[in-house]
Amino acid sequence: MALLTEAQVTEFRDRGYLVIDNIFDPQTDFTPIMEEYQGVLERLAQDLYAQGKITSLYGDLPFEQRLLAIYQDSGKVHGQYFNPSLPADDVKEDTPYWIGPAVFQALRHQRLLDAIESIIGGEIYVAPILYARMKPPEHLTPRDSMGRVQLGKTLIHQDNAGLLPEADETEMLTVWFPMKDATVNNGCLCVWPGSHHLGLLPHSLDRSRPYIPTEYLKTSGKAVPVTVKCGSVLFMHKRIIHASYANKSEEVRWSFDCRYTPIHQPKVREFFPGFVARSYQDPETELHDPVVWDRQWHEARQKLAKEGTPKFHRWTENKTLSP
Repeated sequence: MALLTEAQVTEFRDRGYLVIDNIFDPQTDFTPIMEEYQGVLERLAQDLYAQGKITSLYGDLPFEQRLLAIYQDSGKVHGQYFNPSLPADDVKEDTPYWIGPAVFQALRHQRLLDAIESIIGGEIYVAPILYARMKPPEHLTPRDSMGRVQLGKTLIHQDNAGLLPEADETEMLTVWFPMKDATVNNGCLCVWPGSHHLGLLPHSLDRSRPYIPTEYLKTSGKAVPVTVKCGSVLFMHKRIIHASYANKSEEVRWSFDCRYTPIHQPKVREFFPGFVARSYQDPETELHDPVVWDRQWHEARQKLAKEGTPKFHRWTENKTLSP
């Protein structure tokens, strides 16, 4: 059932993004996720301690403080442990990921699907480009060998840049929601309103992350911050230019960003398993069991660890190419 008004859908089409409040109930929907991630953090701590990479399990600390202590002690951000998908390259047989019932249920939350239906229709596929981002305060984040923050502000880009040309016409929708209020101080997103009308711009790569070189931003207008309250959702067109601010606060900015597409359009990253979240035409194809999806990811991990990951984007490191 479509949730958004015609005016809201028109605003999304015109501006390329839209914030809708009260999609989730933080207490009901997010508390189980937080409880799941307590277990994920425990697994991370146990793994690193067994490998001699941290000096303590830090089990007496609250979640955020424990996460920061582990990152600082190990000298590394371990974000992959929390992602509900595998990385797009260098997959190994033991590469961590997390598919838990609470995360799975958030991805197919009925009010969220109702809003998505308003934009891309009622045949909804959860595309396997999914991230759980726990962005530490920048001054507490480990740095790499070149002195760069390992997990800092997101570079200016379009999500379409992460697709191969065969999926360029797929109506991929980005869904971004925070587990606590996202503010400018703790690193919320910023967008360039209307910039999706420019089409796909050339990108380059920095540490395998696509970004738009400055010279291609001259006609894109100015960025505006998008603050999002806990329980609210930011919807973005796949070609809206966006980035994030650095986290200048004392807290971890925890958010999820996910991708949804119409079922019958070309898939994105077919070597990863997505699933049908809603279908009026073939309701029997909907996936309701997170254990099944977890097993599909496990099988994909084993396959990719042996065969390698196929090409997943069109850009070259430190070299800008036309789309």
